[in-house]
Amino acid sequence: MIGEHRTPRSFAGAAVLLGVALSTSAPLHAEFLADSKASLELRNYYFNRDFRQESAVQSKAEEWAQGFLLRYESGYTEGPIGFGVDALGLLGIKLDSSPDRTGTGLLKSDREAPGRAQDEYGELGVTAKLRVSNSTLKYGTLFPKLPIALSNDSRLLPQTFRGTWLTSAEIENLSLDLGRFDRVNLRNSSDNERMQVFNGGARNIVLGRARDSDALDFAGATYKWLPTLTTSYHYGELDGIYRQHYFTLGHNLDLKEAGTLKSDLLWSRSVDDGGSNVDNRALGAMFSYALGAHKFGLAYQRMSGDTGFAYVNGADSYLVNLVQINDFGNEDEHSWQARYDFDFVALGIPGLSFMTRYLSGDNVHVVGRAEEGKEWERNSEFAYVIQSGSLKGLVMKWRNASSRSNFGGDIDENRLIVSYTLPLW
Repeated sequence: MIGEHRTPRSFAGAAVLLGVALSTSAPLHAEFLADSKASLELRNYYFNRDFRQESAVQSKAEEWAQGFLLRYESGYTEGPIGFGVDALGLLGIKLDSSPDRTGTGLLKSDREAPGRAQDEYGELGVTAKLRVSNSTLKYGTLFPKLPIALSNDSRLLPQTFRGTWLTSAEIENLSLDLGRFDRVNLRNSSDNERMQVFNGGARNIVLGRARDSDALDFAGATYKWLPTLTTSYHYGELDGIYRQHYFTLGHNLDLKEAGTLKSDLLWSRSVDDGGSNVDNRALGAMFSYALGAHKFGLAYQRMSGDTGFAYVNGADSYLVNLVQINDFGNEDEHSWQARYDFDFVALGIPGLSFMTRYLSGDNVHVVGRAEEGKEWERNSEFAYVIQSGSLKGLVMKWRNASSRSNFGGDIDENRLIVSYTLPLW
């Protein structure tokens, strides 16, 4: 059976806002429908994670599943205040799993049979939206890509947040974000839950009175100084757990025939809010040089303070060394990354690409140990997009990773992903 779904207050509020939109004097003009779009994404996902250490509780996590992602976005009603509605339907179906191989993050656990994956699970999300001039207010199911809240989409179905989000671009080259999220729906769940802080690896975060939270308040500003230079500041507060300031700088340098150089600088400061011990400073720098079909990247990341990097559990951390398995955000960790990408169009095979990278981290503070923690990870990916014919746009990916650590688990991993997005209109 599809996982039980309760209509949350945010969805009820969205319905009320939509009802107001339909009952206003502004008629439901053609723009509401003519500017709408809908698509169905089919995502087939095989995941195999082999635990290499002798002390592992299970030898591997291996599952195969089929996902369906139905997305609808309306236009806006005519007039100075435009109303609209978006909808998201998600369905995951188990193709292969067993109790000794669960835990891939593809499927939802069966409540009635602990240790087993549920045969199928789903979610329906509704988002009401209001537009005035160049500002948009959304209320309901949201999929943020912000430094303080980065939705995870690395498995069968994406993670979503629930709440209110205002974006504004009234001033040229300046965009503003303001809002509050009150629930999170994890990538392998159909339930909206209170938010927690991620505390895996050697984060060493100790919580105070609050173990979870129903309020992630945030605000941010992004300014484009030049077409090639952008800076941003974001503030986030997971009520009762931590507060976070995040600064970013992005620059693209066109070297003409010599290629292009892209620079990304990140710095954040996280402190406690309500009794936890969160205390972290994160510095990251990523430089990418592209010439023809080749791209080379180098990154450096440094953690300092009494804990590792703090972020909402289930989401992604906004760090330059976030890769397939790890993000190298443990307490006091110093890490670097070397990356290489190649586009096979240079060899007459358009649609085929390759990526490989290696990361190494050390200086990790591991509680109860005098020896510093060390880890490394290696990733490779082949991706192919069919360029023509009836299956044009079909994407096939093979992702391979190996990770080794003297304070965590040793992992070898393979992911095979086939996806196709069918525009409905």
